[in-house]
Amino acid sequence: MPIRIGTSEDDGTFHSQGRALKVVLDRQPSLAPVEVVTADTASVENANRLNADQISFGFMASNWIGRAKNGEPPFKSPIDIRMAAPMNAGPLFFIVRAGSPIRSVADLRGRRVVLGPERSGMVQHAHTMFGVIGLAFSEFTPVYLDFETGADALARGEVDAQLQCPIPNKVMTALSEQCDVHVLPYAPGQLEKLLGAVSFYRRVVMPKGAFRGLDADVAQPGVVNILATHARVPDATVRDAVAAIVANTAELGQLNPLFAGLADLFEPLKTDGAKALEFGGVSLHPGAARAYREAGLLAA
Repeated sequence: MPIRIGTSEDDGTFHSQGRALKVVLDRQPSLAPVEVVTADTASVENANRLNADQISFGFMASNWIGRAKNGEPPFKSPIDIRMAAPMNAGPLFFIVRAGSPIRSVADLRGRRVVLGPERSGMVQHAHTMFGVIGLAFSEFTPVYLDFETGADALARGEVDAQLQCPIPNKVMTALSEQCDVHVLPYAPGQLEKLLGAVSFYRRVVMPKGAFRGLDADVAQPGVVNILATHARVPDATVRDAVAAIVANTAELGQLNPLFAGLADLFEPLKTDGAKALEFGGVSLHPGAARAYREAGLLAA
């Protein structure tokens, strides 16, 4: 049956990954034609659309999937959501203009910080990160703008910093060409504290030269982004989609650099079993489990 994939705002990272995924999945007769659907609030909107049977798969940050399963805010009731596949692990980072007196994430106190649309997953990340390092929302001015509008505001000096989504992304590249930028490191001990407190973050190193102005490797928290589905989606549909993803990790990395290293995200299945991908206590869809067993990634 044809499938619909929920992504993010137009030209957001999930949307760009969704377009690459369409190239691979459209070759599967059981899945084609694949429709890539935009979603202004990304993870939350995609979970709600899965619940409403409006999409078959949805991109989500792994911090949201457990909330959706349990019906925790902003979700109004539990959603029978299932894990399909990891998509990437990418850095979440704060960017300022070069020459700014803000030199670390701890210096954002009292500043104007663009976090993303108010109901977006990026704002949830901000709550999580600031909660761990001890920076209350009342201690700075949160600004709720989409990525492109927020980047323009930073370039014009109307805000002091922006929380950016995983690179490579077009908005960050354009911003770095528009003005000189600086990635904020964490104060000593803060990144380790954050990674120790939050299970869905991983340590990710942003490599020197990834965009103009990134003059040295910088360690940041990285979130594992995933492709979710719903319990009602047929096993055969999920099996065919996941099998195509596993078989085409190299091509996906060529189509979109965000997929680079995708194969590595499946490896923990071999040692830890299904729980390696069951973020927030959300079970693997039976169709996904079948695909992983057939690929030799999951024990029978």
